[in-house]
Formats: sequence, C-alpha cells, structure tokens
Amino acid sequence: MSTQRLSPPSAFVRHAVLLITGALILIPFVWMVSLSIKPPGEIFRASFSFWPEHFYGVENYTRALTGSPLPRYMLNGVIVCAAILALQIAICTPAAYALAKLDFPGRNLLFALVLIALLLPHEVLALPLFILGAKLGILNSYAALVFPYVVSPFGIFLFRQFFKTIPDDVVHAARLDGFSELAIVWRIMVPMALPAIIAFGIFSVVSHWNSLFWPLIAVSDQTLMPPPLGILVFKNEEAGNDYGPLMAASTLVVAPLIVAFLSAQRWFVEGLTGGAVK
Repeated sequence: MSTQRLSPPSAFVRHAVLLITGALILIPFVWMVSLSIKPPGEIFRASFSFWPEHFYGVENYTRALTGSPLPRYMLNGVIVCAAILALQIAICTPAAYALAKLDFPGRNLLFALVLIALLLPHEVLALPLFILGAKLGILNSYAALVFPYVVSPFGIFLFRQFFKTIPDDVVHAARLDGFSELAIVWRIMVPMALPAIIAFGIFSVVSHWNSLFWPLIAVSDQTLMPPPLGILVFKNEEAGNDYGPLMAASTLVVAPLIVAFLSAQRWFVEGLTGGAVK
C-alpha cells in the first residue's frame, strides 16, 4: 500500500503542534522536579529558573523519605497494583476470548453491556461499593483497595479487539489437537496477545497507582495507604507550606511510572494499534 508524503509546510505544522503539545504536558513535571531541588526561599520567586542558586535536593528528598513512611506508601502501591493487574488479567482474558471466539446466545448483549460499563465513571459506583465493602467487612484492608477493580470493562474490550485479529483457524487447530477452551486461552491466545496485555498493564498500573478518590474513603490506616493518599497525609501533617519536600515526594512517586512506560513503550504502541486492524 502506497503512503502519501506530507508537503514540507504540512509536516512542519504537524511537528510544531506535537512539540507544543508535548511541552505543555511536560511543563508541570519539569516544574515539580525543579521545586524538589530548591530551598524554600527560591520556590516563590517571580522569575523561574530550573536549576536553583543553592541546591537543596538532598535536604528535600531526605525529608520526603524520613518525614513520612513514603517507602511504605510506595510498597502498598506495588502490592495493590500487582494484585489488581493479576486478577484483571485472570478474569478479563477468558471473558474477552468468549466474546471474540465463542458463539453463544446473548454474546452481543454482553458485549453491549461491556461498552456501557466503559461509559460509567468509577466514582458513580463508590457508594454501593462502600456499602458492599462494609457488609463484607473488608474496609480498611488491602482487599478494599483491590476488589472494586478486578473486573475491567476496558480490559475486556481491549483483549476482545485483539483476539478478533487472531485467525479462527488457530483456534480450530488447537481444538483438533485436544486443547480445552481454557488451555487455548492461556497457552495460545495470551502469548499471542502479549503486546495488548502489556499495554493494558501500563494503563491499569498508572490508573490505580494514581488513584486517590476510592482509597480516601476505603482506608484510614496509614500502613495501608497508597502513594497519592500518603502524599496527601504528608502534606497535611509534615510538609505544611514547605513545598520542596512535597514536590520531592511527588517526584519519587511519579518516577517508577515514567521508567515503566519508557521501558515498555514499544509494546504499548503495538498493543493499542493491534486491536484496530480488524
């Protein structure tokens, strides 16, 4: 298939728009890192400079790590995000396979319900989920942070779209070899859909690592708080109006997400575009 080359003015405009958009997105992060290495006297100056006159990064990052149990908050985030992602893959993958490759009554209705669920903000379900958590007695625990997210409509949709691109002959051949439907899912479909799983994993981890609303009402024990809620407590109890340590804590919380995304960006793009082929 032939590709159409853009004229030089069109290419210039496109790249200019991309650069401006990228700069606008990066400005808050650059400002956050800059404030994290500045002393209090330089934070509220009218003129902005990225590098401070007096480097204060050691003091700010030391206070961020010692003024609150930030390592504990980040460990909680790892535990919660890993548990959510593992359960989501375990549940969403067979569901997506059924919607993509199995023919049964009500399949289209179920897929329509998945699409409707995509439109519902999670905050709408906060009250019934809170009541359900209270009835089950799991509030103020890791289970309270995990169970509302184990079924992901976006995960089912993304995996279903990717599975649709896999030829049916592959599934038929596996059945002739004696594979059960679950064996087909885990031994054939999942390895072939690895880019989609990695892309979904990045979405899932970023979303739940940064989640604040549900943890704010689900847990009150500081030993269970994820990073965003921990930073909120750190701001109220330790940092006060001293934004240097607060920005240092925020930088430490954001850094793992940036590293993870940069490490998996090739699979991320491939996973998102793979389901758009069909």
